[in-house]
Amino acid sequence: MKSRECDRVLVTAPDRLARNDVHQMVLLEEWARFGCIAEFLDRPMSDDPHDHLLLQIRGAVAEYERTLIGERMRRGRLAKLRAGLLLPWTYPPYGYRLHPDRPRDPRGVTLEPAEAAVVAELFALYREPGTSLMDLARHLDARGVPTPSGKPCWSGPTIRGILCNPTYTGQVYAQRTRCRPPTHRRSATHPIGRSHDTAVPQPADTWIPVGPVPAVVSQAHFDEVQAKLATNRSFARRNNTAHPYLLRVLVSCGCCGMACTARVANGRTSYYVCTGKGRRSSASRAACCPARSIPADQLDEVVWNDLCALLREPEPLAAAVARAHGGAWLPQELLARRETLHRAQAHLGQQLERLTDAYLRAVIPLDEYERRRRDREQQIQALASQEEPCWIASHRVVSEA
Repeated sequence: MKSRECDRVLVTAPDRLARNDVHQMVLLEEWARFGCIAEFLDRPMSDDPHDHLLLQIRGAVAEYERTLIGERMRRGRLAKLRAGLLLPWTYPPYGYRLHPDRPRDPRGVTLEPAEAAVVAELFALYREPGTSLMDLARHLDARGVPTPSGKPCWSGPTIRGILCNPTYTGQVYAQRTRCRPPTHRRSATHPIGRSHDTAVPQPADTWIPVGPVPAVVSQAHFDEVQAKLATNRSFARRNNTAHPYLLRVLVSCGCCGMACTARVANGRTSYYVCTGKGRRSSASRAACCPARSIPADQLDEVVWNDLCALLREPEPLAAAVARAHGGAWLPQELLARRETLHRAQAHLGQQLERLTDAYLRAVIPLDEYERRRRDREQQIQALASQEEPCWIASHRVVSEA
């Protein structure tokens, strides 16, 4: 809208534009400010005050309907969970398979023998004294067992997620976690605009038992593993405060984007070291990160001096904020948009492959296959046309910098 490329927007009804009254009014005001007219096809609106009042009423009613639909769906979902008719997940845990015709039916869950054997072995090995999560990861890597996502290298968090899942005791539970918005940015090198909600564990007495599934381990062995995990969690490196670090849990590697932990060498010199430089199982990557260790004292001094200079002269910060409010994109935002476009293109490519496979299996006729393929190819071309301005803008920002 800001580039004046669009002068008219046709919408069927106000509830098709937005189901939030505030969002609807903000959109209409922004479009009007840049000379774009919004027209509703079911009932054209004019500048008459009565029409504006009617538009606001319809927007409020649409917001109420949206809230009402969401509440009904939530109650219906809870009723099905308590009745044991709905699984709380769409992707089964590692070691289980869903029924192809009834993927959300708890009675259709079956074991995958090979993966279930790996899960049982993980529980058995971890119960042995001195075994850590990294030991289990190295053990699986040496045997060539692929991860749940198909990658060649296992990581500690992946194995911890398996060991903490009570489904393997033979009972499916719902509402084990509750999502909340993130309280801080995950990494300084992570693109802006891709924040994910944080899953907060809930007390066990609030879980909803959905139904039984084939068990992999006994309840006694599962409780023993949970007790060991809780004990080892207190010795985690993030809880080590023996040495002071200004940038604790704030440093990310510029090569691979992973977190950097602080370490003391020879009892004197401290460094920020990328976690990807260790064993490849701990980094869940095929190769170690080539980044060098960062002297902690020097980096702390540089950041502290820069922060003090910024507080003494806040004009550059105010100019950057004004530039961002004016619509200028930062390179990180450009990278985030390009990554989103690449993911969308990959998703459309997978759809084309599945569509071709369905045609070869005689699931859909030729005319339906050609129509759907033509639509997907047009969407891919549209995404490619959106990526070109993003590439030009990124080069413009870099040249200005």
